[in-house]
Amino acid sequence: MQQPQSRQPELVEGSLPVFVFPTELVFYADNQTSHKQVLTLYNPYEFALKFKVLCTAPNKYTVVDSTGAVKPQCCVDIVIRHRDVRACHYGVYDKFRLQVSEQSQRKALGRKEVTATLRPSASQEPVSPRAQEEERRMKEQLADSIFFEQTAFQTESRPASGGPSLLTVLLGLICMAALMLPTLGEQESTVPVYLHLSVNKKLVAAYVLGLLTMVILRT
Repeated sequence: MQQPQSRQPELVEGSLPVFVFPTELVFYADNQTSHKQVLTLYNPYEFALKFKVLCTAPNKYTVVDSTGAVKPQCCVDIVIRHRDVRACHYGVYDKFRLQVSEQSQRKALGRKEVTATLRPSASQEPVSPRAQEEERRMKEQLADSIFFEQTAFQTESRPASGGPSLLTVLLGLICMAALMLPTLGEQESTVPVYLHLSVNKKLVAAYVLGLLTMVILRT
């Protein structure tokens, strides 16, 4: 008699545990290296997962690869940069939500929330009981926060280059023309004397042209 094949029970939406480290991101205004944080998403399961990152304040952060996939028993790093480091954001708590689902399904099998905050300095961590209580209260207020889809994120990429500006090109052409003019003191030249340039002026033109060349190469 043929044995019935065992079927994996269907996962209920939102019931799958999600493993993310760390569970809190702290950015420090006076430490530029802390403006870039890394979230690591682990997949301990026997099937692949796809993920999506959402946020309560997407305009303040840049997320690299806000959507993607994690192979079975592997992990993936998600880079998050704070792009609006201003004093008005000190102590404000935001939330990231990582939603995971199976590759062939759209429903979110699990989710995990990570808090993020900007502080002036690492030396100003809240240590008093009152400050810790205030911090806990602010985190609780995020329970009913609205999360935005990843389309609202600014995925990290280099801005499309529009090329050098017209003023830069014009200055470059003027410097090149200046270098092509005769040097002051040359006798055999059909160019009027008032267009003859001194050696110092040509050196200045060459220096400016070098700077403009660096600007053009970076655009």
